Amino acid sequence: MKKILVVFTGGTIGSSIYNGVINTDENTSFLLLAQFKQRYPNADVTFSTLQPYQILSENLSPKVWTTLISAIENATPENYDGIIVTHGTDTLAYTSAALGFYFNALNVPIFLVSSYLPLSDENTNGLDNFSFAIEKITTGNLTGVFAPYRNPSEKFVALHSATRLTCSPQLSSNFFSMENVALVPRIVSSAALKPQFSERILLIKPYPALNYDYFDLMNVDAVLHDLYHSGTACTTLEWGENHSLLAFIKRCQMQKVEIYLAPISNSNDTYQSTLELVNSGVTILWNITIEAAYVKLSLAYSNFTDKTAIISFMQQNLASEYI
Repeated sequence: MKKILVVFTGGTIGSSIYNGVINTDENTSFLLLAQFKQRYPNADVTFSTLQPYQILSENLSPKVWTTLISAIENATPENYDGIIVTHGTDTLAYTSAALGFYFNALNVPIFLVSSYLPLSDENTNGLDNFSFAIEKITTGNLTGVFAPYRNPSEKFVALHSATRLTCSPQLSSNFFSMENVALVPRIVSSAALKPQFSERILLIKPYPALNYDYFDLMNVDAVLHDLYHSGTACTTLEWGENHSLLAFIKRCQMQKVEIYLAPISNSNDTYQSTLELVNSGVTILWNITIEAAYVKLSLAYSNFTDKTAIISFMQQNLASEYI
């Protein structure tokens, strides 16, 4: 009989609908186990459960990752054949990356299971995702951190490597991995990390007329600047220095605030604006999702103080996050 630890954290998969409002419900968490036992009455598994917190995942803070990791570690994960963490979909890619980095060397598989609809809805994919995770625990020999997810328009459950998962596209309930490659070979790192995540990382996303004068860098340790899909951002001074990323980079450098750019695909041909950014002296995080880059920076700035150590950590392929 396989022993499985189920860690409930809320999210849509742990919510109910009342008067048209979806919110977490402490009774719904265990509905998932009841539905599984009803579908698979002869399943040779036994469950232990934890519920360290219960929130909708849009309300998540990096402190929650520390709470979640501590709960899993205190449960002695080595005593189980697998661990399932239920989670909301809004920040699933971020928590997947956090657990993927921290538990990358654990020899017990961890699956983050979510649902785009409450379990009471007949169209939910929550039970499918949960059942798939259990199937992998009982029949496979996987180790690592994964996010199984069936897109609503598809009939199969895809198994995503935790550090390759991206956020769901706008107005969609689908999930994809970087370059649509879900499962990748596992890289095991021996990095000893504290389960702490800095909240002093500023994430900036580009858009037309982005004004960098609005950003105060006084309480910021590092800036992670997202880029358009082609690895570009506004570099021209035509509309004023306050709209140019190149000018903002110089400002960060003057104020001793490290700035990182992601994601950029390393290719033979590049745009002029991208070349200007590459030559500006910033640190480029090549071939990594913005979600994994943010979480890894947050982890780095809580574990290291030396710039060289931080850069070295960021460049290391810790948990198959880089292509």
